[in-house]
Amino acid sequence: MPRVAFYTLGCKLNYAETSYLRQQFEKAGYTVVPFGERADVVLINTCTVTESADAECRKIIRRALRSAPGAFIGVTGCYAQLNAEEIARIGGVSAIFGNQEKGFLVELVERLRQMGGGPHVMVSPFHSPCFTPARSADDDSRTRAFLKIQDGCSYRCSFCTIPKARGPSRSMPFEQLEEHIRALEEAGYREVVLTGVNLGEYRAPTGERLIDVLRFLERRRPSFRVRLSSLEPNLVTPELIELVAHSELICPHFHIPLQSGSPEILRRMRRRYTVDRYRRVVDLILERIPHCAIGVDVLTGFPGETEEHFAATYRFLEELPIAYIHAFTYSEREGTPAATMSGRVPIPVRRARTHRLRQLSDRKRREFYRRNLGTLRTVIPEVYDAATGTWEGWTENYIRVRFASPPTLPREPRKVRLLQLDDGVVLSCSEDPVPDLVDEAEPVTPCVVLLPVLASA
Repeated sequence: MPRVAFYTLGCKLNYAETSYLRQQFEKAGYTVVPFGERADVVLINTCTVTESADAECRKIIRRALRSAPGAFIGVTGCYAQLNAEEIARIGGVSAIFGNQEKGFLVELVERLRQMGGGPHVMVSPFHSPCFTPARSADDDSRTRAFLKIQDGCSYRCSFCTIPKARGPSRSMPFEQLEEHIRALEEAGYREVVLTGVNLGEYRAPTGERLIDVLRFLERRRPSFRVRLSSLEPNLVTPELIELVAHSELICPHFHIPLQSGSPEILRRMRRRYTVDRYRRVVDLILERIPHCAIGVDVLTGFPGETEEHFAATYRFLEELPIAYIHAFTYSEREGTPAATMSGRVPIPVRRARTHRLRQLSDRKRREFYRRNLGTLRTVIPEVYDAATGTWEGWTENYIRVRFASPPTLPREPRKVRLLQLDDGVVLSCSEDPVPDLVDEAEPVTPCVVLLPVLASA
């Protein structure tokens, strides 16, 4: 049987699609082997969100060429969609496939392996884009899966290449949801993350929106909890917040990109909301769901971002009661309006600003964790550490915890009481029930909250 290896870079959507590809190749008779082992086919699913992402893609391609001499080396994903010629110049690459080709990659690889030669470039423009379903399959822990229900983006932010790399927004047909939910239940997953390039843009061919997907899941009551991936601020509606506030199925966790806390920079970025609108969204979420985790994306060093603009962003984030920040350093992307804007920020300044925001994120996460101490939360055991006799997992509101329990513990949701911030000690606590939070017969496990590693000075 032929052997195939995969390597994935970038977003959770890419990981879900690679998992889909792995399943398709297994159905075609391939044996999946770890990347770096001897393989007949190596497929690399790439990312192009930043300049450093491009560089990492090239590095992995060269690594594949060294580790699998003579293998069919195929490159797909966003970097392949936008930079096929650049990849073709790397000697030894067999084929470059666009994102639309992922839906029938097995057939293409089989055909091109027979033809030989290369590099073959098969990158289709998004004239008539179709939706390719994908769901991840974490075969090790069977705790969390990612279900892609949306792809592409119809926004035109001035810094972003993703609409070109992924095409316009399109969504999974509503009637296909049941099939995927049943498959994930049968596989034994306990958490499923709904994901997409712009998840809030979900609109099925029959007209259903994201809120309809969530209402369907509420009625369906699957055997796993549901988490939402990133949502644009202008698409986080009061109706959506209210649904999550009353749900026992959907995790109280929103990840909402901000990008900048400066009104002027937001306008230059062509974002679809204001700083005031963003604040109102956060305020409403926490008014209705006080224990909700809110994560934020921020881009530093955008053209024209002065010290005053960055200071406004920093102050805004400092004031918001958020849980964490994902800070990214801006890099010029060819073909975007931002790439030709005046006011280019020196790269060392961009990186210094990113570092400051990551330090702020560490502090924000600690504050969020402290606000939750003493509360009961639901955690799904994910990783067991035999050396300490403890399990680690994530609560419904995205707090990483550790608790003592035997290695035979089922990977089922269980109640834990958050006791203290991580000092390497798991403390005991009363297992008396808390009547208004947990059934009297339900055990309560003491746990320690795990803190992130602080950003280096």
